[in-house]
Formats: sequence, C-alpha cells, structure tokens
Amino acid sequence: MVKEQKDEKVKSDWRIVLASNSPRRRELLAGLGIDFEVRVLPNIDESYPSSLSALETAEYIARKKAVAYQVQMADDELIITADTVVIVGDEVLGKPADADEARTMLLKLSGRTHQVVTGVCLTTREQTRHFSVRTDVTFKSLTDEELDYYIINYKPYDKAGAYGIQEWIGYIGCTGLNGSYYNVMGLPVQRIYTELQVFTRQHSLPDYQL
Repeated sequence: MVKEQKDEKVKSDWRIVLASNSPRRRELLAGLGIDFEVRVLPNIDESYPSSLSALETAEYIARKKAVAYQVQMADDELIITADTVVIVGDEVLGKPADADEARTMLLKLSGRTHQVVTGVCLTTREQTRHFSVRTDVTFKSLTDEELDYYIINYKPYDKAGAYGIQEWIGYIGCTGLNGSYYNVMGLPVQRIYTELQVFTRQHSLPDYQL
C-alpha cells in the first residue's frame, strides 16, 4: 500500500518577505518551497562598531537591516534579513571595489582556511529572532593565472571575500568545507527552515529585542 506523503513545506499565516537584492539568496530561499516576496530598501547603513569581534559583525548588520525594514512592515509580515562576511585571521573581508582589491582578498584566502559567517534576522512586529551560522572553507594555493581568469571572467565585486563558492573558483580551488555549503553561498537555509517552523508552530515565543 502506498502511504500518502505529507507536505513538509513550511506553512504559515505570515507573509514572508526576503529583504535582499541578492539573486543567490532569492534562489536559496525559493529552494525551501515557501512563498515569499522580495523587498529592497536603498542605502541601508552596513557599518559596525570596531569593538565587535569578527564573528559578531554579520549578525549585527543583519539586525540593523531588520530595524530599517521594521518601520514599514505590516502586522502580518515576517521579514528575513541577512548579511554574509568572510573572515581570514581576525580580518573581515567585505565586497571588493575593483579588480586589484579582489586580487588582494583572494591572495589572503589562497592556501589557507577561512570562515564564512552569515547573520540572519527573522522579524515580525512583535518579536525578532537572530542567529549566525559559520562555515570553514579551505582553498588550495591559487596561481596568478587562476586569479586573473576568475576575476576577469566572473567579476566577483558583489561578493564578500571576492568569490562565489558556486562559481569556477570554488570548483578548482576549494579543497575542504566544514559546515553548510549554502551558508557560504549566502543563506543558511536549513537553519532558516527550522526557525520558520518555530514561528509557525509556537505563538508565545520569548521576545528577542534588537
């Protein structure tokens, strides 16, 4: 007898909004099989205090983004904000401004292990839940020719640390990964799935204020 399969999609009365202009985050969230809309506010301040540790910066920025969106959100909306940083040693690498800066960043990652941290904030008018997910990524020593080819052909100026793990440089350069692959792409979808289930199954959650 064939058993009826249960629908494991996240079902919610919330209208889920992804606050991001990243096509990678849109693709990853869509992979969870949930309905959502995309909303982008311009000119959100992504600065952070110098006193923060490198591992805290992504979550801090995700929470700042949530505050910016909270002003205009409706009562039935759940806003997802996120920020991803690449950390090598104690240095936080953002998005490169040009090819020279991209090369400098990639040289720092070459032949060593770095961390990719994505901070996420799930916000309604009544509460906020926020967390960070970390993945360790190891690259082989990259040659000058490989760096030139990647930068010229892929122009990774919209990516923290100047690379996308799902692109050519990930295929030829990544020798090890400990943690969520999708987190390195920009959204820890397994953790988000779990957190969305908490929102939909519980109605008296502790209030995590920003």
